[in-house]
Amino acid sequence: MHIHNLSEQNSILNQFIAEIRDVSVQNDSMRFRRNIERIGEILGYELSKALEFETRSITTPLATIMTETPKNDVVLCSILRAGVPLHNGLLNYFDKSENAFISAYRHHLDNPESFEIVVEYLACPDLTGKTLILADPMLATGQSLIATYKALEPFGKPKNVHIVAAIGAEPGVDYLKNNLPEDTNLWIAAIDKSLNNKGYIVPGLGDAGDLAFGAKLQH
Repeated sequence: MHIHNLSEQNSILNQFIAEIRDVSVQNDSMRFRRNIERIGEILGYELSKALEFETRSITTPLATIMTETPKNDVVLCSILRAGVPLHNGLLNYFDKSENAFISAYRHHLDNPESFEIVVEYLACPDLTGKTLILADPMLATGQSLIATYKALEPFGKPKNVHIVAAIGAEPGVDYLKNNLPEDTNLWIAAIDKSLNNKGYIVPGLGDAGDLAFGAKLQH
């Protein structure tokens, strides 16, 4: 897997990551969603450099000019519900893309430290020969993304796969390396060192879905 860690070079992205982590800013859910969206836009811009381009003739009011534009057929797939703001940020840039949505959540078994990934809802177009972008703001254990990838297999084999995440943990990144094709690309804004005993990223930011849309009842 090819890892593109944008935190290796300072940019305005640092500010957005700092704000989604900061407990004094997190309580503004609208700002949290917008920051995740902006992170998606930046990651999408960087990802666009890896796409295929073709030469097109464009007519302006004064002349004709040749320009290079992306030619990939893109499908954006986000994991509900936390992935929605990140999806919106990517969609701002890949506005001609097709879209897929999947619910993949942790179902806790006998104790809070053990869980399985449950997929209940999935809407997806044909993926055959297309560029698949999987969006999930938090890459913790990596199990949700792998469950999503496997759930999409009946919809066709994409030409290439890109993973987009705001914050990840090294164990989750390693898990993706071991379970995805070698030519998969990971675009991520920051990678933290560890997970706690509940599978949350440390230092991370907490529960991205709750911060974006409010706390939920646990079942």
